[in-house]
Amino acid sequence: MNTNDCLGRRDFLRLTTASVAAGLLASALANAATHSKIKAIAFDAFPIFNPWPVFALAEELFPGRAAELGNEWRTRQFEYTWLRTVSGSYVDFWQVTEDALHYAAKKVKIGMSQGQVSQLMDGYLNLKSWPDVAPALRLLKMEGIRMVLLSNFTSHMMNSCVMCSGLGDIFEGLLSTDQVKAFKPDPRAYEMGIKAFDLDREEILFVAHGGWDAAGAKIFGYPTYWVNRLSLPPEELGVMPDGTAADLKGLAHFLQSRNSQ
Repeated sequence: MNTNDCLGRRDFLRLTTASVAAGLLASALANAATHSKIKAIAFDAFPIFNPWPVFALAEELFPGRAAELGNEWRTRQFEYTWLRTVSGSYVDFWQVTEDALHYAAKKVKIGMSQGQVSQLMDGYLNLKSWPDVAPALRLLKMEGIRMVLLSNFTSHMMNSCVMCSGLGDIFEGLLSTDQVKAFKPDPRAYEMGIKAFDLDREEILFVAHGGWDAAGAKIFGYPTYWVNRLSLPPEELGVMPDGTAADLKGLAHFLQSRNSQ
């Protein structure tokens, strides 16, 4: 990333988490000593839905260029959510994703038609779940765990991907940051889980895909489980998730272990 034309991603994160850290970090640390029983889970979209087919399509459209396009696209996609939240210039995640794609194409000097843009964008409406997801979620549902999606995705994006994945009977709610006009890790986004479940934050497990999201949820006060599918190091933001795994296969065991303490 060119530091002359934009802030680094950790600078974005420090800006977006600074407003919550002072008021909530002490509360999160205090709660670490005693565990409330977890009764519900709020999932980010990406531990559930696999985005890689979108980038496989990019390789079909632009052979040999998909990696650099995809890397720039993903980076800008999330940096734009943080910058728009900090600057108070919210647009929804669909628009952010398209804006990031246009920027990425220009950055890596790929000529992209509007038809190709539409093909790549529509890929986000047809994401299917990772192979480990359905068995893990159905086990949790059998055990009486309530579940929602709490995502930057628009409601339309979430509904479409849930239907494509055959998970329509799993989630009792699909919570889009559109409802509060602020992307994660803004506390207004995480607070939607508390209102939806009508539970204390210590009773809600947040399951994240991004290390930054796991940190943001932990700072907010949620117990957190990081599905680290990319085997990345944790963010240097002063907090650590309560559990980390490469997929969702061990989530039920994690809950059983924590709730028995």
